Amino acid sequence: MPRHRRRLPLAILILSVALTAAGPAAAAPDEPNLGGRLRALWDRVGGKRLPQDIVSTNGRIEAEQVLVAAKLAGRVAQVLASEGQTVEAGAVVARMDTSELEAQLAGADAQVRRADKAIAEADAAIVQRDAERVLARQEHERAATLKERGYGTEQQLDLRQSQLNVTEAAHRAALAGLDEAHAAADAARADVARIRSLLDDSVLKAPRRGRVEYKLVQSGEVVAAGAPIVTLLDLSDVYMTVFLPARVAGRLALGDEARIVLDPAPDYVVPATVSFVAAGAQFTPKSVETADEREKLMFRVKLTIAPELLKQYEDRVKTGVRGLAYVRTSRTTEWPAELAVKLPQ
Repeated sequence: MPRHRRRLPLAILILSVALTAAGPAAAAPDEPNLGGRLRALWDRVGGKRLPQDIVSTNGRIEAEQVLVAAKLAGRVAQVLASEGQTVEAGAVVARMDTSELEAQLAGADAQVRRADKAIAEADAAIVQRDAERVLARQEHERAATLKERGYGTEQQLDLRQSQLNVTEAAHRAALAGLDEAHAAADAARADVARIRSLLDDSVLKAPRRGRVEYKLVQSGEVVAAGAPIVTLLDLSDVYMTVFLPARVAGRLALGDEARIVLDPAPDYVVPATVSFVAAGAQFTPKSVETADEREKLMFRVKLTIAPELLKQYEDRVKTGVRGLAYVRTSRTTEWPAELAVKLPQ
């Protein structure tokens, strides 16, 4: 006879003994609340039962992950961060090779100097054209006076008028040349600023304080634009992700208290708060019709640990650690003594 068939009578016997020990109320197989009585019996046999408004589930510790990536494609000159190292916000974690950008910057600086020279030349041209215009205006006025007195001819006046028109046009052209020189200088300076910005982006800095989780690239490797170089864990944003049924998640409010007990440290109880409850359910069809199906709805919930507490025990924070989470669906319910906050000294 197969082994699992031999175990079946033994399981029935154990269940019968348990029902007998539970008393007459538990012995009625057709009672609608039989499942609840069996669960209560199991709680009494297996360990101390939690209060009705406190629910336990399992989860794992996670932290907000930050990718430090290269903005431009190129060769990685240095990776300065090491895995496990804690870096401050703004600390340099890697440098890209900038030889090509430095050459572009030298060319852009030369364009700026050329544009500045063009501005100086345009200023000198304006002064020259202005002097020519003043002289042409004086000669025109003199020719007009001589004509009025009968000493000049109409032809001489027309000649002076034509010379005045030419000098005024040349003056306007000189002003336009100055505007063009200023525009060229502005474009050259903008190009310099762009290249300097790319040079700044080639120095990869930690956007926030965190612990280096992975060093994904070694010095000398060529990477594409947007390729991650280092992964940081934000140690001020640590939480446990759990999944709770609809009947529990529906009663939670943001800010509700929770407790976390980690598997590697079962003697400590870490306080947490409910910071997120998913709007949509997981693990079930998109639409449900019956109450039984609705009971199967599971919602993702985040239990966040206070940043002040994390700062005190920063060296102990590790992601991926599993444990038990306890959430309280009623703020009037007292936490049992075994779930009182207890932290390492």
